[in-house]
Amino acid sequence: MTATLPPPERPEIDAIVEMIIYLYTESRRLTKGMASGFGLTGPQLTILKLLESFQDLSLSTLSERIRAQNSTVTGIVDRMEREGLVRRERSKADRRVVHIRLSEKGARLAREIQVEPMEIFRSALLSLSPTDLRDLLRILTKLQKQVVSRVGQNRTEEERRR
Repeated sequence: MTATLPPPERPEIDAIVEMIIYLYTESRRLTKGMASGFGLTGPQLTILKLLESFQDLSLSTLSERIRAQNSTVTGIVDRMEREGLVRRERSKADRRVVHIRLSEKGARLAREIQVEPMEIFRSALLSLSPTDLRDLLRILTKLQKQVVSRVGQNRTEEERRR
């Protein structure tokens, strides 16, 4: 069920959607290009840089952060582990939890890769005023909640049809 918007609002909404798609596409293009220069895939570079920032993450947290299924992230981490970039360590507090950490080789590589898309976006965001940053976060949070809600509704409708 798609709501029809009044004509004056349509150009603004189309422009916003185009900007979101551009930022997403540009981020993926930059990540892929940068990663390939170091013999990595885009998702491997993303994981490398996340682990550089957060030291260690559980598989489920890593999956949440890169918005991918646990099974997908497991495959990526398996390959990274075989290449000596990361290691798995069982949590001492909860033996069911496995943390992913950078190996020495992975940490060196992460330090070597200075610029990545997240940094480009961070530096662009730094040019905004604190008020604009708060407003942008507030609006994006609302947008995210709407998208999550609609995606959930679509999944529920698909499941009912089966």
